[in-house]
Amino acid sequence: MTSNELRQKYLDFFKSKGHKEIPSASLVPENDPTTLFTSSGMQQLIPYLKGQAHPEGKRLTDSQPCFRSQDIEEVGDNRHTTFFEMLGNWSLGDYFKKDQLTWFWEFLTQELKLDPDKLYVSYFEGDDQIPEDTETKNIWQELGIPENHIYAYGTKKNWWSRSGTPEEMPAGEIGGPDSEVFYEFTQIEHDPKYGEKCHPNCECGRFLEIGNSVFIQYEKQENGTFKELPQKNVDFGGGLERITAVSVNEPDIFKIDLFWPIIGKIEELSKKNYSDPNEQNPMRIIADHIKAAFFLIESGVQPSNKLQGYILRRLLRRVMVKLNLYTKDQRPFLGELIDAVAEIYRATSYFPEQGEELVKQVVWEELAKFERALAQGLKEIEKIENITGKLAFDLFQTYGFPLELTEELAKEKGLEIDREEFRQEFEKHKELSRTASAGMFKGGLGEQSEVTTKYHTATHLLHAALRKVLGEHVQQKGSNITAERLRFDFSQPEKVSEEQLKEVENLVNEQIQKDLPVTSEVMDKEDALKSGALGFFTEKYGDKVTVYTIGDFSKEICGGPHVNNTKELGNFKIIKEESAGAGVRRIYAALS
Repeated sequence: MTSNELRQKYLDFFKSKGHKEIPSASLVPENDPTTLFTSSGMQQLIPYLKGQAHPEGKRLTDSQPCFRSQDIEEVGDNRHTTFFEMLGNWSLGDYFKKDQLTWFWEFLTQELKLDPDKLYVSYFEGDDQIPEDTETKNIWQELGIPENHIYAYGTKKNWWSRSGTPEEMPAGEIGGPDSEVFYEFTQIEHDPKYGEKCHPNCECGRFLEIGNSVFIQYEKQENGTFKELPQKNVDFGGGLERITAVSVNEPDIFKIDLFWPIIGKIEELSKKNYSDPNEQNPMRIIADHIKAAFFLIESGVQPSNKLQGYILRRLLRRVMVKLNLYTKDQRPFLGELIDAVAEIYRATSYFPEQGEELVKQVVWEELAKFERALAQGLKEIEKIENITGKLAFDLFQTYGFPLELTEELAKEKGLEIDREEFRQEFEKHKELSRTASAGMFKGGLGEQSEVTTKYHTATHLLHAALRKVLGEHVQQKGSNITAERLRFDFSQPEKVSEEQLKEVENLVNEQIQKDLPVTSEVMDKEDALKSGALGFFTEKYGDKVTVYTIGDFSKEICGGPHVNNTKELGNFKIIKEESAGAGVRRIYAALS
């Protein structure tokens, strides 16, 4: 079964159970200051998991492209990737554990024809605050799963909330137990380091997690206790790549059709064989990272030393370092790999209009910068008398120098690098990266604080004001909101004058002072557009949309959240205006 067939089979299966398919969200989320990337299908659904009505109803399904930066260092084995697709289905206060587990089991065993003897499941064992999830265990038993294929795990493995375990959750946060399904590759012996303790969730490589059903049923109280939610939700996620791999009983996901054409192209151009164990790690890293870079660039990310741009730069430079093993002329090699990625995804609904040419342009510019950085690094090394492990890591961080290259240069000086010191520095860096990543999520995945809700509403007023002052050619091209300011990108051929900016600012503040009501209505998308509602990202919405109206000043298709009336916004101030690319201007503004 191909991945395209499996994706469609999954969506059709859940649509047959009354679910509506919703479009995937952008890989780089707008208006969410807590995370760099969309890393799961549920991110765009946070407001609806909290009780807001979704325009498409209570049963939803989709396939969501995702990126997880915390997995960069794990790539190289047979199952970890940074870019992947998450198959998802949700119940927003509708069905619960019984239907969810029964349906997913039906999909795996009847639709995909997986051997039930190779499937294992887990459930939450409970702790001193939350009881054992015996309901889930009983459901699995009723479905015929033997006792020795059902495992209980604690809060680290089988509990979900935005912040982690129940102890780490702040008051007001929602979460609940989850239940995972694993596939056993019987042709693989477990890693000896796990000894007799090998089990489905031990990461030894013999088992692969293929789906996780989260049951969001608790809210944490101020006194640290938990109460049951009136609206109990199901949030399911399963990796398309992993499920495709198990559907053909292949433990190496890089051998499925979403990766193999890229691996094959690397083999062809390098004259090396993937079957050689020494070649698998670099080939996997190149294949994963060039695919992830492709979609990040198409999502508007440019290589830089900050935020998303820094992650993209790390991916591309890691690819370039690995390609040094195979070629000194990387430009044509990279071009053919980018073409291979495009060919794999061209038929998908989210394949970008701009295609591979934009990606090549960005990648080749970064290649030129990297080559200059390497040349500078070589000059620095020539000045150094003693190349320590820490210095080797600094060269790796600053210039992208791989340890092997630094070791060769050190050898020419008659020096030997302490690999253990390098490893320790590397581990410290990984831990800092993990902490930074986790910290963004602890701020509140899909944050809906009072401040960010105000900024979200303010972008509507700004958009409408720009169209009234500059003309109806103005269209939103993107936005980003933090707790301190809003950033708004819009189509505009030339710089906006100071007089025009002041007029826009005054117009927004006039609407705020009018105390205009902010109302919402669920409509058919076509009817919404015919009614005059603005919607420049309509491909992100389903057939049903929510239209937010602010007095008679603004009317837009949007997912929310918004204030109830404009008086709540306070004073609006434009901080600066600048170019954001050809034909696109950017405004930063704040509320006080």
